[in-house]
Amino acid sequence: MRRALQLASLGRGGTSPNPLVGAVVLDAAGQLVGEGFHKRAGSPHAEVVALRQAGERARGGTVVVTLEPCCHHGRTPPCCDAVIAAGLKRVVVAMADPDPRVCGEGVARLRRAGLEVIEGVARAEATQLNRAFVHRVHTGRPLGILKWAMSLDGRTALPNGESQWISSQNAREWVHHLRATCDAVIVGGGTVRADDPLLTSRGRRHPEPLRVVLSRGLNLPKAARLWDQDGAATLVAHGPEAPLDRRLWLDAIGVERLEMGVCEPASLLEALAQRGCNQVLWECGPELAAAALRQLCVQELAAVVAPKLLGGLPARTPVGELGLSRIESDPSWTEDTVRRLGVDLVWTLSRASPSGTPRDRPRP
Repeated sequence: MRRALQLASLGRGGTSPNPLVGAVVLDAAGQLVGEGFHKRAGSPHAEVVALRQAGERARGGTVVVTLEPCCHHGRTPPCCDAVIAAGLKRVVVAMADPDPRVCGEGVARLRRAGLEVIEGVARAEATQLNRAFVHRVHTGRPLGILKWAMSLDGRTALPNGESQWISSQNAREWVHHLRATCDAVIVGGGTVRADDPLLTSRGRRHPEPLRVVLSRGLNLPKAARLWDQDGAATLVAHGPEAPLDRRLWLDAIGVERLEMGVCEPASLLEALAQRGCNQVLWECGPELAAAALRQLCVQELAAVVAPKLLGGLPARTPVGELGLSRIESDPSWTEDTVRRLGVDLVWTLSRASPSGTPRDRPRP
């Protein structure tokens, strides 16, 4: 199963809206004869890849898979059918598929066909690997990561607005890798005006994550690197109050627009989930970051802390007003990792996803 989990992780950044899945096939004597992972939506699922490699050697053997085999038709046929047809004796599964079209029915179908099914092997590791997929299925929103870089005194820029670069080259390269694991990178109009960001993984992911700008009134500069669609697409989400001339200008330069009745982080994430996004990265300014936190659009934090003192009042800080009146009101964050990147420290934290009833979200 640990090998299957390693294989599953190789699909990171490419499978959305599908989960990360790996599979290993053992013959009747317990020897490895096939392995595979799901590379992208629409391509063969992990079980099918591993069974094709194993061929007739799979008969009477075992398939070890990180997620319950699917039992419905999407872009590809049900994996349960392939497992049954291969003549296997046993299926070992790490976690149930939370997709309501599967959710136990895959295992039930295998058992009805006479296969032995062992569930829950390395369930915690498999669930952690697919936490973004699980979160989207349960809440109807992608999992959100909020990232910022700051000085030791908690500043994200000098009083004059200069912020490039607070963090080291090592930390910036780490951010490129982080973007490559996300389906979209979100900023507000203020970040576009102040920083003219590129928001790509610098080629570490193909295609690049969708670049998203949330701007109610489309007060955006006409010269920005985000409008260059070569290799990375951009979506601008705006409110109904956005002026017609600004809309027509974006249409003319070929930038996709999304008008939302309520131009807020929660509405944006629901729209991105419909587009198949499992995980998004917030790289925005303090006001939008605070709004995303208040609306439960952030489940993980990634703070880069540089050994610098920037000073200045009023302070330029990562997060704006959260509406807290007591320190105890802040939801608790659990430390995941602290690592050194060059001279900087990167602190990652997470909190439990809000409870919710699984929704009928497609798994192509």
